Amino acid sequence: MRVVVQQEPFDYGAEAAGFADGRHDMGAVVTFTGVVRDVAGGLSTMEIEHYPGMTERALEKIAQEAVDRWSLGDVLVIHRFGPMGPGEKIMMVATAARHRKDAFEAAEYLMDYLKSRAPFWKKEHAGGDASWVAARDEDEDALTRW
Repeated sequence: MRVVVQQEPFDYGAEAAGFADGRHDMGAVVTFTGVVRDVAGGLSTMEIEHYPGMTERALEKIAQEAVDRWSLGDVLVIHRFGPMGPGEKIMMVATAARHRKDAFEAAEYLMDYLKSRAPFWKKEHAGGDASWVAARDEDEDALTRW
């Protein structure tokens, strides 16, 4: 299990290949990458803040819960902070399990948690204005299925 919180961009291809290589005991590897999107047009920057130490502990705890619940062989969570432009990668989740159902469900669980409960705060900069991104009910509701 590896949890990384970093400001620098990550190489999705290298991370995915490194995670999947040599998995002779796992039948499924699932990856997901979140990207900064410019929904309304005009977004110049998405800024993500967090509390070092607290954030890593929270992500490690949820990753361990996924390992225990779905009997995963491995988990990777990478989440960035700092300023990012449209199209930049924000985060990546990878799960490895003996069977695809466990790998997919665990990845979705981790993504739902990262979207709604992980201790990150997002601010959008557009047109000279900045505003904090409010929590969305549908993101919170997604956690109820788990």
